[in-house]
Amino acid sequence: MLRMRSAALTLPLAVAGVLGSTVPAAQAAPAPAWAAHHSGPSACRGEGVDTTARIRYQADVVIDAPLSTVWKLQTDVERWPAWQPPVTTAERLDAGRLRKGSQFRWTTPAPATPTTPATTLEITSTVRELKSRQCVLWSGPAVGDGLRIDEGVHLWTFTKVKGGVRVHTEETWTGAQVEADVPTATAALGASLEAWLRDLKAAAEARS
Repeated sequence: MLRMRSAALTLPLAVAGVLGSTVPAAQAAPAPAWAAHHSGPSACRGEGVDTTARIRYQADVVIDAPLSTVWKLQTDVERWPAWQPPVTTAERLDAGRLRKGSQFRWTTPAPATPTTPATTLEITSTVRELKSRQCVLWSGPAVGDGLRIDEGVHLWTFTKVKGGVRVHTEETWTGAQVEADVPTATAALGASLEAWLRDLKAAAEARS
């Protein structure tokens, strides 16, 4: 029953759209050749993901594009639907450049499962830290009819390397519903983060 319930969690705070990916992260396929691996803890101005969270995942990619292009795509929130099909709407709740304290609301559909109805997750994110062209950290809940993640904390860092820009991301989730099946929720989070990196890489390199 718990595995059926957690099937609805494949459309979460990261980016949705990998509905079939429910293999625990430890059993996942090897990373593709374009991936780059990060070691050690990360932070943005001293803040990072929730160190007490039971559900967590991190991933990296090297993007062959200018840092300015990658940063623009990632922080121009309202244009996310243009290059991330699973993001159906995205709106800023304040004006100007993305900065600490900025808020944005975005949505993504979640299909029906044996234990949850078809719904649309509404995610309200608040930027907790940001350093231009270096890092951004945001957090917030994802809420739908019969599906909830109490808080996701999502960190991104951007570093110039040989061959382009290394993008590192980490995310943690908390909440009773996702914590009912930690391995499956972790696999769902991982699949969605890997998909986000693939979309970001494709969009940035297409613009280079």
